[in-house]
Amino acid sequence: MPSIMPQGALARFRVLDLSQVRAGPTCVKQLADFGADVIKVEPSASSGRPDMMTGARDGPDFQNLHRNKRSITLNLKHPRGLELFLELVKTADVVVENFRPDVKDRLGIDYESLNKINPRIILGSISGFGQDGPYRERPGFDQIAQGMSGLMSVTGPVDGEPMRAGAAVCDMAAGLFCALGILTALLEREQSGKGQWVQSSLLHAGIALMDFQAARYLLDGEVPRSVGNDHPTGMPTSSYPTADGYVNIGASGEAMWKALCEVLEVPELLADERFTSNALRSKNRVALNRLLSVAFQKATKAHWIEKLNEAGVPCGPIYSMDEVFADPQVKHANIAETVQHQERGDIQLIAQAAKLSRTPGRIARPIAQRGEDNQSILSELGLSAEVIEALKAEGVL
Repeated sequence: MPSIMPQGALARFRVLDLSQVRAGPTCVKQLADFGADVIKVEPSASSGRPDMMTGARDGPDFQNLHRNKRSITLNLKHPRGLELFLELVKTADVVVENFRPDVKDRLGIDYESLNKINPRIILGSISGFGQDGPYRERPGFDQIAQGMSGLMSVTGPVDGEPMRAGAAVCDMAAGLFCALGILTALLEREQSGKGQWVQSSLLHAGIALMDFQAARYLLDGEVPRSVGNDHPTGMPTSSYPTADGYVNIGASGEAMWKALCEVLEVPELLADERFTSNALRSKNRVALNRLLSVAFQKATKAHWIEKLNEAGVPCGPIYSMDEVFADPQVKHANIAETVQHQERGDIQLIAQAAKLSRTPGRIARPIAQRGEDNQSILSELGLSAEVIEALKAEGVL
């Protein structure tokens, strides 16, 4: 089986990528970065427009989401286009899609249909709200999921309006959960020999991200509210103004609280009965933050970052994006990986975050041009150059 990275950890697997926008491509990116033979199935010129919700094809968002993939164009609404897709399914291990649930049923590419063709196939489906239930047919969008998961209710200033997170966290989490499910299904298939249907949704992913906040409600009936940059239950964990900008600290727990007061030279806070336990510091957070802010403003960010980390108290800067990639640790970790783009030359993309010692993920090439691999992929199915040209003329490709 052809692979962009034949030595990759997942090179023996073929993935057909029907996904679009962000959640689905985030899922597939995890597989592509480790060498899976990912074929991005895109609309033909006659069947519709390519996905432009993530910007131009050579733009940063599209390039970051769709690297390490081959590209084929197929009109799935054309009988011959659907037939060719199902022929590819026979050769594949995984199909990933994030249509609304009813769309794959109308196209005839639902799990039951694919399973009849290839009993080992794993279908990864990402939706807004789930494959069944009262919201099944609603369109999904990250911000909607952020609101319905409770995330926006705990984000933003105290007593302020609800606020979304600054990145598409529900989209990305749904993609990552789906990738985890697919890899688990591939492992299980080694024993059973059977495929299965893997599902994730933006709503469920968002609620899962709420983690201990959701658990507070489920176990104790406590409804969490926004507390700005403060930690909801562990103080002082927040951002504080220094002489030249803000720093973040994480000093929950008695040992760190003591170390913080020693570095800041405010021993009187240790004896203050309002702050003698974590629960009391959380309860009296307004007074605590006011006193700590005064102390922090006596020196610079760099001073506190150095001194607090030396004392074992987590402390760091609050970066803008240019500062992120100028940071020496970020540079050392090669988090911005360089790849050669056919038109833009050397470009940098975000490297795979999971590090493997023997078979690391990497960015071998940017996304192919739309339909660039039609000839090679269809040739693998045994189609001649003449037949491929005829399919193009018919509006199949």
